[in-house]
Amino acid sequence: MTGETALSGQVALVTGASKGIGAATAIALAGAGAHVILTARDVKGLEAVEDAIHAGGGSSTIAPLDLVEPDGVPRLAAALAQRWDKLDVLVINAAHMPALTPVTQIEPKQFGQALTVNVLATQALLAAFDPLLKRAPAAKVIGLTSSVGSAPRAYWAAYGASKAAFEVLLDCYAAEVEKLSKVRVAVLDPGATRTAMRAKAYPGEDPASVKPPQDVARRIVELVQGEFPTRHRERIG
Repeated sequence: MTGETALSGQVALVTGASKGIGAATAIALAGAGAHVILTARDVKGLEAVEDAIHAGGGSSTIAPLDLVEPDGVPRLAAALAQRWDKLDVLVINAAHMPALTPVTQIEPKQFGQALTVNVLATQALLAAFDPLLKRAPAAKVIGLTSSVGSAPRAYWAAYGASKAAFEVLLDCYAAEVEKLSKVRVAVLDPGATRTAMRAKAYPGEDPASVKPPQDVARRIVELVQGEFPTRHRERIG
């Protein structure tokens, strides 16, 4: 990568960056000039994404993180604040999908993990990185959701409930910071996308019949580069 690009000088953090939409988004943001902090539990996966970023001339930092650790997010925020004085982009992509099951048979441990990763960790991320986001000239927060968060579907209750709460958190945060800062928030439903989570939910589906993660990543970079009213919502067909 040579010369100035659209996101040169910007710092981006992507959760769930070791595979799927998160990995594709991290690579695309780096390709647009941002320095990307890659977070996920899978260290080998993060290293592979970082290798791809460096091969394309981009820059990144690996920050292995398990979102279920009680103090993991605050520790990450403190570490980033020592190196950077702002955060321009926060992509909240990491998610846990419990087994698809009737409401009456939801397994409490799996449901608890979904709520921890999809809801509690989201609140922790917004709380921990709010100061750095507000120091950026025009920070963007992009949250990846699912249609089942707003359109309930049989057997998807555990995941859908966690995503509904996820969306409410982001919408409330957007309303709270709208007049106090330049932070803007978008909730993006990627639609049917070729990911490991999708394969788990639809094991008989031909992966080639749905779009690749790179299509979603491309749209995220477009959003980050442009302007949009806060509480923006969008579904990628």
